Amino acid sequence: MVQNQVTLIGNVGQDPTVYALENGGKLIRFSLATNEYYKNQKGERVTETMWHNCIAFGKLADLGETLITKGRKVALSGKIRYSEYKDKDGIKRDKTDIVVSEFQMMDRQAEPDQADTKQPEPAGAPQADDDLPF
Repeated sequence: MVQNQVTLIGNVGQDPTVYALENGGKLIRFSLATNEYYKNQKGERVTETMWHNCIAFGKLADLGETLITKGRKVALSGKIRYSEYKDKDGIKRDKTDIVVSEFQMMDRQAEPDQADTKQPEPAGAPQADDDLPF
């Protein structure tokens, strides 16, 4: 079986942006930074930070809106979604998002009763960027 699944642990780059969807649901968008470490040819430790664009729908968006804030450490699972769009100048651009299917707060600020949140992506969630309000 071939599966599109990704798991990341990182720090939130900014408070989520919240969008109301036409179907009455909600979507949040936030960035997550992950770090990789290696030694260069001089033996110096190098940190490489990768930024990931993340989105969550429905109940996950509701929880994420209150729990996911800038600087918080989050573990999340989801799927990778590639898409294309045209910018304001009409130039075709590629975009990669992580569509979050579950997340867990990894720092002490998490509320004990809400620290582990696992919800599937709701049926009928937007699948193409044309359906999203941004």
